[in-house]
Formats: sequence, structure tokens, C-alpha cells
Amino acid sequence: MKKIILIFMLMAAFAGISYGQSQEVQQLLLNVEKLSQMKNILSDMKKGYEVVSKGYNSVKNIAQGNFSLHEVFLDAMMLVSPEVKKYRRIADIITYQSDIVSEYKSAFNRFRSGGNFTISELDYLSKVYSQLFNQSLDNLDQLVMVITANKLRMSDDERLQAIDRIFADTEDKLMFLRSFNQKTSILNLQRAREKADISGLQQFYKPN
Repeated sequence: MKKIILIFMLMAAFAGISYGQSQEVQQLLLNVEKLSQMKNILSDMKKGYEVVSKGYNSVKNIAQGNFSLHEVFLDAMMLVSPEVKKYRRIADIITYQSDIVSEYKSAFNRFRSGGNFTISELDYLSKVYSQLFNQSLDNLDQLVMVITANKLRMSDDERLQAIDRIFADTEDKLMFLRSFNQKTSILNLQRAREKADISGLQQFYKPN
């Protein structure tokens, strides 16, 4: 049986970060029912993308862009039942993963450019985001195993239950990220106001 990987990694880096210049990867697992939507997403990306094998025997390189999404999905999922293939939680997991990546990158860039955090504090934020990101990628790895034919011996009910567990964990991670970003944003705003107050006092008491 021909084996094929379903994980698409979109390379993302923290531009200009002197600490931890490790590239971050956005991994989007495409769904058969979302082909048109995902084609639009891929066409909007600035960078190329690559397929990375994580324990599978073969890798189909589609970095040139001349690939068939239908072939990618139908080859890998042709033996998975329609009930599993069309399960809405698959698309939900993909959406949440995309949200995790876009929201942590946007927040970190905002915190980094604001000048209200020290290097050590930014390093801590980077580590939190990296850990959360890596854990979310583990969920995608598990999803690939569940929805790919001949990877795991599972009934349809077991596959659906596994997908539900992955969805719940991915959702928890997104909720944590949003709570973390909200609290950090409040601190960022407080420090910005303190700086403005100090600057105002300095201008007020500045000798003529």
C-alpha cells in the first residue's frame, strides 16, 4: 500500500530575534472537504512550503507547487470511511492550529516591538510560545495517524473518538494562548502607560 504523508509545514521564523533564532513551522493538515479553501490559503502564503516525514517510509515532495491536492488526500485516505473523512472536527482542528500560529506570532511581534519587555522576559515568552506550538504539532501528528488508512487498527467509532480528543486538546491550547496573550497585553499596556507618565513628568520638570 502506497504511503504518503499529509503534513504540510509552512516555515515561519521570528524575524530579528537574537535569542532563540530557531525557525517556527506552521503545519496545516488539509482536509478533503476543504480543498478550495486550502488552495486559497496556500496561494496567499509568502513562502514556499515543504513536506516533512515524521516516521513514515516515503515523502512526496510538493515544494515546486505543481501538485494535485485531490491526489494527496485521496491516496492517503481512500480506505478511511466517508464518515471519518467528512468529520467536521478535522477541519476544526486545522483551523485552530492555524489560529494558534497566527495569534502567537502576531502577539509576540507586538510584545517584541513595543519595547516594554526585557530580553529575559521576551526569551520567556518565546519559550512559552515554542512549547505550545510544538505540542500543537504533536496533535497534528496524531491526527494524521488517525485519519490515514493502515496506520492504526481502529474502528470508525474509535477514530472519531480519537479525533474528538485531539480537537479538545487543540481547543484547550488555543484558549490558553488567548488567555496568556490577554494577560501579557495588559502588562504591556500598563508598562507603556508608566513610560508615558514618566516621560511627561520629565518634560514638566525639565529646566528651561
